[in-house]
Formats: sequence, structure tokens, C-alpha cells
Amino acid sequence: MRIRTVLAVFSVLAVIAVVGVLLVMRHIGGGIPLLSSSCTAKANGEVTLDPEQMANAATIAAVGMRRGVPDRAVVIALAAAAQESKLRNLGGGDRDSVGLFQQRPSQGWGTAEQIADPRYAAGQFYSALLRMRDWQGLDVGDAAQRVQHSAYPEAYDHWVDQSQTLASAFSGRTGGALACTLTDPPTRTGEAAAVALQHDLTLDWGRVTTVRDTASVQVPVRSTQTGWRYAHWLVAHAADQGIRSVRFGDQQWTATAGDWSGASPAANAGTDRVIADVYANR
Repeated sequence: MRIRTVLAVFSVLAVIAVVGVLLVMRHIGGGIPLLSSSCTAKANGEVTLDPEQMANAATIAAVGMRRGVPDRAVVIALAAAAQESKLRNLGGGDRDSVGLFQQRPSQGWGTAEQIADPRYAAGQFYSALLRMRDWQGLDVGDAAQRVQHSAYPEAYDHWVDQSQTLASAFSGRTGGALACTLTDPPTRTGEAAAVALQHDLTLDWGRVTTVRDTASVQVPVRSTQTGWRYAHWLVAHAADQGIRSVRFGDQQWTATAGDWSGASPAANAGTDRVIADVYANR
């Protein structure tokens, strides 16, 4: 019996020690987890999400900016999606709800297939919001509720600070405001990744000019703010697009380093274009 007790105690202590080591490792390096992929936005606040959530947030913001909506509309849309789906493109939900905003086909939002497209869903949300004459005078949560008609109208308020930070980062006003550390193998590689990236850029941003080769996609820009908008979008989508590095001006982000740093003279992209390099074929 004593032997069993001793062994049980040692087992518990071993588990505690392993958990402690893992927790320490996860918080090395400014709070960014080292054992799993994560993305962090820093702009008048700090928000950490997983790559799937950050990519969806980037798409919601891009659809709004493409339409030229006020920054506040982007904040409201992000808060609504954060509450409804935690920024995940859900295949189902309450009754016939689908997607990022849990919109319902039976309520006229579109077909289930349409709503499952994050760009379509975001566009539908913005259209409904902009149809309200007084939406800019409402609190973020109240405006989201007016669109969503949720059974929990005060729940959107919980996401206001997070959504303001994300919207500010995606606006491009602050360079290097969004970075991701990616530890998983790339989902796409080679020319197929570059082709898909070029295609998805136009889905989110509309008629954006791009230049592609077998290993990279370039986006010409006319201003620093626009450059950082695309750069942050590219980093947010790096996991699902197979992007290994993003360059703008003399700054470079890499998936392995997980942050922005000064690029070498040879890698300097200039301020008239943003360059995304994809992973080579394995």
C-alpha cells in the first residue's frame, strides 16, 4: 500500500512539474505562446487571437475598408462577430444560424452557402448597419444589437475594447501593429500558394492590383497607411495562405521570428509595394 501511495504522489508531482514547465514556456517572449501559433495586435491596447480568428477579423475589416465605411463601422462589425462566433466561421448554431455573424437564411440574410462565405456575411452586416440612419450616434453594442437582434443585447459590450484594438491595427495607421508566430506546417506552398493568395486578396479587397511570380505576390501601394493595411492583412492570413514573410519598406515579418524587424538592404521592399513571400514546395 505504501509503495502505491508513493508512486501516486510521484505521478502527481511529475504532472505538476510538466504543467509548470509548459506554462513557463508559453509565456516566454512577451506573452506570445511558443507552443502554438498565435497572432497579436497592438494598437491602443493588445489583443491575442489564434490565426483562424485573426484571419477572419482581417477579412471583416478589409471588406469594410474596401467599401469605405467609417472606422466605427468596422469596430461594430468586429464586436458583433466576436460575440456571435468568437470570430470563427461556424457551420451552424442556434436554429438555422450560420457563419461569423450567425446570420439566418430564414431571416433574409441569404442562403446558408452564401452566409458561410465570410466576405458575403461581412458585406451583409455592413449593408444592414449603414441602412440605419442614426447608427453612428449609438454605442457600439447598441448598434450591433440593432443589426443582430440578439437575445443577449448587452453581450456585445464585452468586445468593444478588443474590436477597437483590432480595427486600429487593420487601419494601417501604425506600422507593425500586427504580428503572428506560426508553428504549424504551411497549408499551401509554391506557385499554388501564390496563385491562391493573389485570388484571395482580390476577394477581400476587390480590384486590387497584384503582381505574382512563383514564390511571391506584390501589391503596389500609393501611401504608407495603405501599405500597412495590406501588410497586416497578409500577416493575419499567413497561416491559411502559406506565407513565410511579408516585407514593406525596411521592415520584414517572418513566420518563424513572429515579429517585425529591420530588413537587410537586399530585402528592402521600398514603400511603393508590399511583398509576401510564400513557402517553397516541400
